[in-house]
Amino acid sequence: MKYYNSNTIIYLDGQFEKAVNSSTDLYGQSLHYGYAAFEGIRAYKTHNGNRIFKAAAHFDRLERSCQLANIPFPWDKQELIAATYKLLQLNKLKDAYIRPLVFCHPNMKLNEPSGVSILICAWEWDAYSGNKLLKLTVSDYERPNPKSIPMEAKLSGNYVNSILATTAANIKGYDEALLLDMHGFVAEASGANIFLEKDGKLFTPSLGNILPGITRATVKELCTVLDIECIEKKLTIEDLKNADSAFLCGTATEIAGIASIDDIVYRPLWRESLGYTIQRAYKNLVLEKVNYEVII
Repeated sequence: MKYYNSNTIIYLDGQFEKAVNSSTDLYGQSLHYGYAAFEGIRAYKTHNGNRIFKAAAHFDRLERSCQLANIPFPWDKQELIAATYKLLQLNKLKDAYIRPLVFCHPNMKLNEPSGVSILICAWEWDAYSGNKLLKLTVSDYERPNPKSIPMEAKLSGNYVNSILATTAANIKGYDEALLLDMHGFVAEASGANIFLEKDGKLFTPSLGNILPGITRATVKELCTVLDIECIEKKLTIEDLKNADSAFLCGTATEIAGIASIDDIVYRPLWRESLGYTIQRAYKNLVLEKVNYEVII
């Protein structure tokens, strides 16, 4: 897939310019060490016009990720949101995936960056995992120890772990990898959080060894609105085996049902699961067909 063409516009350090004319220094810490922070955001075409879903929450998390990694964040977030809407307009995008990236200036030392830049780009991108029910495998790779790197920060370098796990899963014929933490508890998929259904309730791993996803938080809010009990706790492989159904959630993934995890096969009637209820509610929310946020 090509993410840009000769007419694509990006936002770089306060300026709008063509992607094909842009460049970056080859001696930056971000390129060499993965020392950068990013966000994944979606915009949707609604009856009220183009809308960036939870823009403020995403840029707040971008700033928080930078703070946790000692990366400067000198920008006004409201100005960045306004620039993102302008970027969508310039590229004539309605339904779009948006990628802000804070990257570091040239510096080959292993210390705080000498300066930073911000890039915002956008492109049309369907749900990351498609619309099918997914086949997962429990990965041999684990999520990093949170004492080694802040897991609540969305840092570029953290995603090497995700790439390795996903590649290994794909080679085995699976759609996605499910990673455990260092203690053997369920953490998350390579780029999405997980929820399990059991006896009419939803369960999701507690914070600490996972990225606190914005879509994850939205699912929890929808559970409150829909009167679905949602419990955060440490989940085990046994919990996976005993679950009635399961689904992934994330900005890129949206809500994706899980057909199986290794030899664990979930109920074939996805439409009868709580995940399907959440999937429909989430789509109605982002498209503003139902204003759940008045209640949330």
